[in-house]
Amino acid sequence: MSDIKMTAEIRTDYDCEVVGLPSEMWAECVMKIQDSDDFHFEIIAEKRPVIHIVIGDVQWKGTIEGLKQQLKDKA
Repeated sequence: MSDIKMTAEIRTDYDCEVVGLPSEMWAECVMKIQDSDDFHFEIIAEKRPVIHIVIGDVQWKGTIEGLKQQLKDKA
């Protein structure tokens, strides 16, 4: 059996909740927003985890450290 390197959770305001979704290497989430762009989030569980974010036709890909630094720079 493969090693579980991460788990995923999702909750909504309709009291829907899914927890403990296992993943060995990657996980993704797609939020389809009515009358707006879809939001797609993917994470790859490597030694330095990689994040890929897509909103409509705009995307960003980098490490968790890189995203944290970008958010700090914008604050």
